[in-house]
Amino acid sequence: MALCSFNQSYKLFRLWFFLRPFSVILIVVVMVGALLMVQTKMKDLTHKNGIFVQFNGQEEVLVKNLEPKKLQNWSSEGENVLISNSSIHKNGNFVQINGQEEVLVKNLEPKKVQNWSSEGQNVLINNSPYHNWELFAADYEEMMKTLMIFVYPDAFMSNKSSPFSTIFLPLTNPFDPKLGNYFSEHMFKIALLGSSLVTQNPEKAHFYYMPFSINVMRNHPRVHSAAAIEDFVAGYTDRIRSEFRFWNASGGADHFYVYCHSIGRDAASKHQELHHNAIQVTCSSNYFQRLYVAHKDIGLPQVWPRKYEEVLNPPDARYKLVFFAGRVQNSLARRDLLELWKNDSSFDIFSGSSSFPYKEGFRRSRYCLHVKGYEVNTARVSDAIQHGCVPVLISNYYDLPLANILDWSKFSIIVNERDIPHLKKILLSVPKQMYLSMYKNLGIVRKHFAWYSSPKNYDSFHMTVYQLWLRRGLHRVAW
Repeated sequence: MALCSFNQSYKLFRLWFFLRPFSVILIVVVMVGALLMVQTKMKDLTHKNGIFVQFNGQEEVLVKNLEPKKLQNWSSEGENVLISNSSIHKNGNFVQINGQEEVLVKNLEPKKVQNWSSEGQNVLINNSPYHNWELFAADYEEMMKTLMIFVYPDAFMSNKSSPFSTIFLPLTNPFDPKLGNYFSEHMFKIALLGSSLVTQNPEKAHFYYMPFSINVMRNHPRVHSAAAIEDFVAGYTDRIRSEFRFWNASGGADHFYVYCHSIGRDAASKHQELHHNAIQVTCSSNYFQRLYVAHKDIGLPQVWPRKYEEVLNPPDARYKLVFFAGRVQNSLARRDLLELWKNDSSFDIFSGSSSFPYKEGFRRSRYCLHVKGYEVNTARVSDAIQHGCVPVLISNYYDLPLANILDWSKFSIIVNERDIPHLKKILLSVPKQMYLSMYKNLGIVRKHFAWYSSPKNYDSFHMTVYQLWLRRGLHRVAW
């Protein structure tokens, strides 16, 4: 009897041992089916470690028991990205976190990440082209109410009162295409003189503008060589120091001058206080330049004359991957670019002028290259932004304009010059939704790269004087 019972148990054991793999598979199938049913009903409800996240109706998410993860590139629909806190909800759509702490973003608009904790904090996702728009906008409004700039009277002299008057006076035709790379230098002066920030009372001023033009000097019959320009600038600085008391009160630290011509790099070299203390607002904002001091000096957006805002070509109309046209003689990086990529059919790369209208290259391309030439800067950056072509910045040591306000990584790609051989791989690795997000952000930031005779809010002029505003508060001796 005992032996019979043992045989039956042994048979049952063998049967169970044989069916065990199938039972595991059955259990897995049942679990997957249940999960699919939940997903179908609940759509993309966020889940991590068995804890679900509930969204409210204000595009925020309540984070509960989620481990902090690094936020990387994300998209508005269908792209897997890592998360920093959690995701957001928009118009009834949710997001799903997979087992690798990634999130599938669907139909979400870019939002800014705010302070958060691992439990109970509301957070928003960050895709804004600004580091902190709210903080910047509030401080900007304060600047518009408070900032005062005194312009030395040379900018208002009669055209015939001095053989050097044109060096100080604003241009009468600033939108002349011949101005080219020096347009921003002249437009700053015109915009400042037409703004509400100018004060006639120098004792109330936060800053003092020295209105000489390096570009005009370069073409002046009496002052055109580099040495003559340096002498002229040093002499002018000494003159305002002796005729006015404001320079000596701060040692020139609240004085500034503006230029885009490369000769301006050494304009202050013969006057130590001007070099060490005064603020140079320059298109040639180069960390590696001996007379440029990043925390003191200011990068100026370099813009070509443009009267009208360009209508952006949509992404699906951009059938070329890359566009670049420019001289290569004075740039090793450009020569490398041409040598490596000139025969690639997805690249429109030209030494000199393109075989089609210059504007067309920006309109039909997804990425437009800014490659260091004689200087780190060119107007190709603003050209790309204005035409909706994502800038690819290949220019080591470039102190990007407005970088303390704008997050350049959200609307451009920065590539080290040594990585030119890997350029195509880098660009093709950009997820589609990341590209679309950068394209959208170009439409947001383009207003900061435009000049107007009558300044407009948040244009290049106001964004540049905001940089001055951040440098206010210097201690002065008594007048």
